[in-house]
Amino acid sequence: MSTTLCFDFGNTRLKCAVFINKELKNLIVLENGEDTTIEQLIQQYQPQKSILSSVINHNPSIEKILSAKTQFHKLNHLSKLPITSPVGKPETIGADRLAICSAAVDLHPKNHCLAIGLGTCITYNYTNTLHQFLGGSISPGMIMRFKAMNEQTALLPVIQAEHNFPLIGYDTKTNLLSGVLLGMAKEIDGIIDAYKEKFSNLKVFLTGGDMDFFVPHLKNQVMADPYLLYKGLYAISELNNR
Repeated sequence: MSTTLCFDFGNTRLKCAVFINKELKNLIVLENGEDTTIEQLIQQYQPQKSILSSVINHNPSIEKILSAKTQFHKLNHLSKLPITSPVGKPETIGADRLAICSAAVDLHPKNHCLAIGLGTCITYNYTNTLHQFLGGSISPGMIMRFKAMNEQTALLPVIQAEHNFPLIGYDTKTNLLSGVLLGMAKEIDGIIDAYKEKFSNLKVFLTGGDMDFFVPHLKNQVMADPYLLYKGLYAISELNNR
């Protein structure tokens, strides 16, 4: 039995996906990134391999722990990937973007792929049929938009996202819900439409922690997969930890 721990340290949460014999068996939200937390995971799952994708200034000592206990790889622009990145500064590409593009290409290697990540920001990530990641675009995410309207105005409150809301808001809360959630859904559909005009055999993936708020409001067909990033990390780990 082969076990791999795939760590995703994002701006909002620290998470770890547990793969056993190529299958995702568990997804854990970590309370923190301290040494003891990582050591407890290693003791519990006894992994042979591990990989870390981090977009934050994480605790550096955990890399030493993972290197000592497992075959460890830290995702960066020098990693072996299922994709290439012929852009001006590949070292500036977020590790999360590399991971979801790698998963998309691994799943549909003969298609143009647009992988959309819904997290702190929305990232639109395009790979062509030659498996080249050519970039895309970044815009503010859902929570960022809610917070910005509160911080940049005198009276608008911060609200929590909800699944049920009307097109025509009838109070402050429902106006904000309609504006942010439907506004983002129309933005996502518009970007997808623009890519479809250029690429006839396009596969579109949607992933990220906020994904479920938008899938019901999209007119375009997408492959919604909350675990796309972790599947990409696993594929990258296999390439780099052989």
